[in-house]
Amino acid sequence: MLLCRYILLLAAIVKQFIDFIPLLLFFVVYKIEPQTHELLGHSVVIGGIFSATAMLIISSLVVYGFLYFKQGKLEKSQWLTLLACLVFGSLTLAFHSETFLKWKAPVVNWLFALAFLGSQFIGERPLIQRIMGHALSLPQPIWRKLNVAWIIFFIFCGAANLYVAFTYQDFWVDFKVFGSLGMTVLFLVGQGLFLAKHMHDPDPAASNPTSKTED
Repeated sequence: MLLCRYILLLAAIVKQFIDFIPLLLFFVVYKIEPQTHELLGHSVVIGGIFSATAMLIISSLVVYGFLYFKQGKLEKSQWLTLLACLVFGSLTLAFHSETFLKWKAPVVNWLFALAFLGSQFIGERPLIQRIMGHALSLPQPIWRKLNVAWIIFFIFCGAANLYVAFTYQDFWVDFKVFGSLGMTVLFLVGQGLFLAKHMHDPDPAASNPTSKTED
């Protein structure tokens, strides 16, 4: 139960998970066999990479717009993800080249890695502690190790996405959606196991009544 608790906690705080709603819609449209339809007097192609990119942009605006309306704000990581989607997606459509979209995931992951790396040396607390510190109590050296783990994770995810995108042309979209999700889940499981070793009952006496002594 303790392990499940912290896996769910980690999943909740990793704002990168919000990407998977637009990404799943992107994947569905991408897999549709391209067909031309008439819409308001214009020919519109449904299916394939470019209509999927349009879906990615529209669904991202809807998802993040809803979050902004509900929360009254977006986290910095959410703004970064949305901005990257708009920039790389728009360039993909404007130049009719999927190369721009292939760079989105690597760039976003590496920017996250840079943010975590900078927090390792700037400020009193690493970024992961600022995110999770309200929910977990850990020694400072453990927070720094956890922060380094996130840095390595984001660097690896960016490199993996870049390698697959430009090496395996037929599978890069599948990897972009399900490969990234799989890597994130595995990493969160590993983090849960790591945290479980360092978690302690905040009130040992409460969990072991026999250890109490009377004054």
